[in-house]
Order: sequence, then C-alpha cells, then structure tokens
Amino acid sequence: MPSLWIAHVNVTDPDEYAKYAKRAGPAIEAHGGKFLARGSRYVQMEGKEYSRNVVVQFESIEAAQACYNSPAYQEALAFAQTSAERSMVFVELIET
Repeated sequence: MPSLWIAHVNVTDPDEYAKYAKRAGPAIEAHGGKFLARGSRYVQMEGKEYSRNVVVQFESIEAAQACYNSPAYQEALAFAQTSAERSMVFVELIET
C-alpha cells in the first residue's frame, strides 16, 4: 500500500543541515522515494509550527522504513540530529 513519509523540521544550524540535505535526497530517491513537498509553501492550521515540511511517497511503509534504516540515510541523519528539531511519521494511504 503506498505510504507517505512526513517530516516537520525546524533547522537550528543551516550549515550542518545542508550536509544532511545533500545526502538525504539521494538516499531517499535510491529507495524509490518520490518527493511530493520539500520546504514548499504551507499554512499552519493547528499544532506546533515547523518552518520546513517534507512529504515523500513510497510504495509501502516497509519501503519507507527500509530507506530510513539504510546506511546511506543513517549517515545523512547524523547531520540532521545535531542541526534540527524534527518530527516524522510514516502514514499508509487508504484505498480509493
């Protein structure tokens, strides 16, 4: 079942976060992830506001998890963990 990787991010160190972004995009795409939104315009309606929002579609939650746990993404993630406040969830789409 197709799934979404949804990340909400507040960057605290732009130089270090750029190192994450440089590595994360290729790692995600190598695992079949398709970027649907990436730091684009948004309107916050409820909850905590994050300055950056990213939505990626994968073929399944398992594919998103495999990407997240991959050595390439984990290498990228090391830079994000010290340069951003993040919230992330994987959500399975419903059949229509």
